[in-house]
Amino acid sequence: MKNVGGTDRAIRIITGIALLSLFIVLPGYWKLAGLIALPLLITGFAQKCGINKLLGRNTCRIR
Repeated sequence: MKNVGGTDRAIRIITGIALLSLFIVLPGYWKLAGLIALPLLITGFAQKCGINKLLGRNTCRIR
């Protein structure tokens, strides 16, 4: 069941893309900071988040 939608999804995807650019731009071990983007992008595109499920949150509108 989808539990990520609307504004939450857009924020995850935009933040994920911004952090992924750090992986390309930053040198050395700082590149690892860019890998934080992967869970954000995956949950944004899949519209499913395990943490939201554990907390009982649902930002996806059901039509």
